[in-house]
Amino acid sequence: VMVPAAKILETARREGADIVGLSGLITPSLDEMCHVAAEMEREGFDLPLLIGGATTSRVHTAVKIDPNYRRGQAVYVTDASRAVGVVSSLLGGHRDKTVAEVRADYVAIREGHARSRADKERVPLATARANRFVPDFGTWRPSRPSFLGTRRLADVPIADLVPYIDWTPFFATWELVGRFPAILDDARIGPAARALYEDARAMLDRMVAENWLTANGVIGFFPAAQAGDDIVLFEDESRSREIARLHTLRQQIGRAAGARRNLALADFVAPHDSGIPDYVGAFAVTAGIGEEAVAARFARANDDYSKILSQALADRLAEAFAEYLHRRVRTEFWGYAAGEALAMADIIGEKYQGIRPAPGYPAQPDHTEKATLWRLLDAEAAAGIRLTESYAMWPGSAVSGLYFAHPDSHYFGVGRIERDQVEDYAARKGWDIETAERWLAPILNYDPVSFRAAAE
Repeated sequence: VMVPAAKILETARREGADIVGLSGLITPSLDEMCHVAAEMEREGFDLPLLIGGATTSRVHTAVKIDPNYRRGQAVYVTDASRAVGVVSSLLGGHRDKTVAEVRADYVAIREGHARSRADKERVPLATARANRFVPDFGTWRPSRPSFLGTRRLADVPIADLVPYIDWTPFFATWELVGRFPAILDDARIGPAARALYEDARAMLDRMVAENWLTANGVIGFFPAAQAGDDIVLFEDESRSREIARLHTLRQQIGRAAGARRNLALADFVAPHDSGIPDYVGAFAVTAGIGEEAVAARFARANDDYSKILSQALADRLAEAFAEYLHRRVRTEFWGYAAGEALAMADIIGEKYQGIRPAPGYPAQPDHTEKATLWRLLDAEAAAGIRLTESYAMWPGSAVSGLYFAHPDSHYFGVGRIERDQVEDYAARKGWDIETAERWLAPILNYDPVSFRAAAE
């Protein structure tokens, strides 16, 4: 999403590329990859198209990208470390055999995916709303935050964030799968994990001692009320002037009678007509200021290992900053769990009250909701984090989201949604249908092109 399709293909032609590779870190990349594949087909390319990155998957490649590119072949690559083997098989004498195997595999995946989707009943939006989740506001009442509005946290010491690092995802970055610290003693991958951990801790010590990175953040708390599937934020306690509206999406999966509810994030906030004064928090943090200079220094020294290690640690520190700040929110800034006394393992295991869901993730898959957060928090000026046109955060080692305090609040995935919710969501956002379908493409339970063709 950072480079237009036309520029990618123009460069591939000019350089005489043997292969084109696309890497996507956020969900808008998924739809853009489909577009690039379709453009390669339209322009007569037959080069292999490698697909990778944090948001991609073998299923998405097979179901969404591959059908757009029949002249060549889209191939999902699990991790950059696997690219050499994949490229070798595609450029050597076994290309035809490799492509045939991938195509057969992707046909099977598409057929299985179609069966899976058919097995999961979706219900109309009205039915889903009638089955909404209603938390208990009888025995629990919202606490008033210690301040309303925003507060900047500048140059937070990196040393304060280190104890909050969740090391398990760090090892997964290097394809060492297992929970920390048990992974260090694993019979098969323990030696590699221990060596990597020792290198990481040594670099982390240097990061702290030599001030490689700067960590900035901003938080805010606002009077709030549920309004259907939206959350209205108010200027002050009088709740008379709306300053922002957070739009949420609702699960539409069919539920048996008496079974689980069809959730939306708005459910965790007290309705306006309940008379209960509720609040919602927001935050944006980064530990990546200075990250580019560090990576560039290692790149100039041809030290790719240290470059990747420094970037992985900056990413972990940003997540640690979010965890560190959430603890201060619960016990200090909002104070709804002032007596919390959890061990660090329980904090990293999210055994506390409240959640901090982020736009672009399963509970709210729409990345454009970040625009509202940035406006409320003035995040670029306050923390030095900017949003790109595709709503990616820069520096990349950054985390943002909302705070919900209710004890019944919990994480969930919206899953796939139907056309009726897309129309409703577009109206609430002030979008046309095509714009809504573009931003919500990864979770649509229908094909917009086929839908429009049938309607015509």
